[in-house]
Amino acid sequence: MTAAMKAAPEIALIERAALNAVPAPRVAWDGPFVLRVFLGGTGRANAACSLDPADDPELTARVDRIEAHYARLGMTCRFRSTPLDPPGLLPLLEARGYREADGALVMAGAVPPVEEAGAAWSEGPGAEWLSVLATAEHQGPARRAEKEQAVPLMARPATWLVLRENGAAAACGHAVADGDLCGLFDLAVRPEFRRHGLGQRLLGALAGWGASQGASLCWLQVSPENAPARRLYERAGFVELYRYRYFLKG
Repeated sequence: MTAAMKAAPEIALIERAALNAVPAPRVAWDGPFVLRVFLGGTGRANAACSLDPADDPELTARVDRIEAHYARLGMTCRFRSTPLDPPGLLPLLEARGYREADGALVMAGAVPPVEEAGAAWSEGPGAEWLSVLATAEHQGPARRAEKEQAVPLMARPATWLVLRENGAAAACGHAVADGDLCGLFDLAVRPEFRRHGLGQRLLGALAGWGASQGASLCWLQVSPENAPARRLYERAGFVELYRYRYFLKG
């Protein structure tokens, strides 16, 4: 049994929780691959990925069908490669002219929950929340629209948090509870409020909300190049579980 197959159950739990946390309005399945389409913004909501690392004798024909699926919808075909890929997927994509685009590492940890007096909770990404996020992440029209339109698609408990400092919106985050797991997303601190412990407070507040929903383990994803964020998460008790990469054709 390969290392990927040994780790598959744990990774599959996170991957399925991620599908719930980052919904897409158009979803199809082809064997072990889930095909998702939204507005072309967020990677997870606009890519195909496998949830089973077993051998796939139909892999070549399956990739043909997946490419045709996205072409029919007028979308760029994007694969998200994880340890749950079937053997041979990446060589097949590379032979077809796919290139690596970007990716992230997935971390998990049991974060001590805290109560935040300056926390403003909401049931969706309001203008203030989006304004804080925009200071840390490029928010093109498609990404912003997906965040706003995803709210009625969500079937799991979710919250959007803004932390205030002296009345100003200083930090934001988003969390989705899914059984024992709480996914943390869109963590951002305004530049003028950084290096004052807000990131740690943000994690604790969201972990507290997750605990109120029955979740004991938090998980998140971060760019491998974002060293400051990785150090923050490691100090909070997060450890790396696995990495994923995107591949686009052309």
